[in-house]
Amino acid sequence: MCGIVGYVGDKQAAGMLIEGLTKLEYRGYDSAGIAVRNKENPAEVVKTIGKIKNLIEKTDNGKAVKGNCGIGHTRWATHGAPSQINAHPHVSGNCTNSGSGPVESEVVGVHNGIIENFQELKAKLERHNYKFYSQTDTEVLIKLVDYYYKKYNIGPIDALAKTIVRVRGSYALAVMFKDIPEKIFVARKDSPMIIGVNKNETFIASDVPAILNHTRNVYYIGNLEMAELSAGEAVFYNLDGDVITKELTEINWDAEAAEKGGFEHFMMKEIHEQPKAVEDTLHKYVKEDKKIDLSEVGIKEEEIKSFEGIHFVACGSAWHVGMQAKYVFEDLADIPVSVSLASEFRYSKAKLNTKDLVVIISQSGETADSLAALRIAKEKGLKTLAIVNVIGSSIAREADYVMYTVAGPEISVATTKAYSCQLVATFLLALEFGRIRSGLEEYETYIDELNSLPEKINKTLEDKERIQWFAAKYANAKDVFFIGRGIDYAIGLEGSLKMKEISYIHSEGYAAGELKHGTISLIEDGTLVIGLLTQSDLYEKTLSNMLECKSRGAYLMGVTAYGKYDVEDSVNFSVYVPKVDEHFIGSLAIVPLQLLGYYISVSKGLDVDKPRNLAKSVTVE
Repeated sequence: MCGIVGYVGDKQAAGMLIEGLTKLEYRGYDSAGIAVRNKENPAEVVKTIGKIKNLIEKTDNGKAVKGNCGIGHTRWATHGAPSQINAHPHVSGNCTNSGSGPVESEVVGVHNGIIENFQELKAKLERHNYKFYSQTDTEVLIKLVDYYYKKYNIGPIDALAKTIVRVRGSYALAVMFKDIPEKIFVARKDSPMIIGVNKNETFIASDVPAILNHTRNVYYIGNLEMAELSAGEAVFYNLDGDVITKELTEINWDAEAAEKGGFEHFMMKEIHEQPKAVEDTLHKYVKEDKKIDLSEVGIKEEEIKSFEGIHFVACGSAWHVGMQAKYVFEDLADIPVSVSLASEFRYSKAKLNTKDLVVIISQSGETADSLAALRIAKEKGLKTLAIVNVIGSSIAREADYVMYTVAGPEISVATTKAYSCQLVATFLLALEFGRIRSGLEEYETYIDELNSLPEKINKTLEDKERIQWFAAKYANAKDVFFIGRGIDYAIGLEGSLKMKEISYIHSEGYAAGELKHGTISLIEDGTLVIGLLTQSDLYEKTLSNMLECKSRGAYLMGVTAYGKYDVEDSVNFSVYVPKVDEHFIGSLAIVPLQLLGYYISVSKGLDVDKPRNLAKSVTVE
């Protein structure tokens, strides 16, 4: 959600900023802007609404804006409608009606996050004769920095420190000062920000892909920390203004992995990357002797034995991972499991058992509600384990234990390979918990089944032409219902989300047994009902529920395992996935649902990778 970039070095900054913003388009945005300066001249601001291509045209791909130091931003509107005046960067003084042009103001800056007390701060600044031109909380933040900088006649770091102790909310903030050329100053709380360096250049970014073409050496700036950035150098400070030492981290991602690689969309590329991503995640933890090694996670066997329950806490697709993991854990590990939406967990008043484990699942490791839930769990004395994809992310740093997935960069807003890797991570945890807590006689057999998943996902992808044909047939559907029981219910929830977020078709995932409790009244002629039929003990019950829909005019699609060909006697269209242990078959059954959502979106001519109103990483509440 939103994107920040910054550059100071020996090259022209504008082109570098536009390149970085382009790499962050997947995060979701409605406007874009840059501010660039050099040693001799004040900053020049250029802002546009809509796509980054408008910014490229307005600046001749950055060539029309000169300077070696600059900041850039893609905005996803929160305070104030999408408009050029509300777009970032913002300035501490007045500006033109368009918000673009040379800046005579003392401070110019960009910001991700939400300033919760901006109205209170705005009133304070208005009493000190500050005028406001936008509806944004960011303009308030920039003018607050200016206020402390001038009032106390202090340096930028001290001005930032005084600012952030007055602010409630989240922020990744980057500012330039008129009288301090060739330097950028940053501060962070809860919103993601990384600092990249090489010999003559320093970069700022909200996410790794923005800088991978230029450096793999990054610093992760912590909460309530600040930094002073110049060409090839980053100096970090705490709130007291003391210099602090940061460890440089090398990013191992392949820069080409963030490119489309011949696919029309990132989503389709990432669907096809699932076998490799799942295989890499398995190989990270499963050793040649068919034993799972969680030493890197940091959790000990005696701790696993001591837990009395598990709480999975997540948002969106990660919550669906937790839903599926609940069934697997309770069967294989014989431990009570609850699953909560992070946005609900953080406000729940329920008492928690301090002997339970809270598992936070997040691709980015920066999801605002999940991060807040983690902190609440820790405050209440519970141990926390994070399943994340981004090394050094906030959730990874703050959790007691961390299990990294190896999905690589995921660009499409609709998650596919990150979801699949999270799912496999929970399977590995369930097996290890089961082995340690109860022996789990079939442990090695289960390992063999997990190791077979990459090849079987590849096999599932071979059916994509049939799914493409079916998607074209149902591209104009108004309502789609996904039904299943147990693990199949959890798979259906994720399939439904894929459908609605990229095709804009209303869809819902339901527990099949609940149909008669109201939902079946929505079924009419031509309604598409997709039944998940992968669980042998629930197969007949779910199929019966599907037939109840068919008798009311529904068109049925069934997803089941090879060999269950009798389903064709009941459904109108069937999709088969390879056989695998039914605890883990969700890794296969989700693939045709991902493809279905993708192909329907393509058939409708929609923007698959950047669906309307959505952002990749939800870093605000």
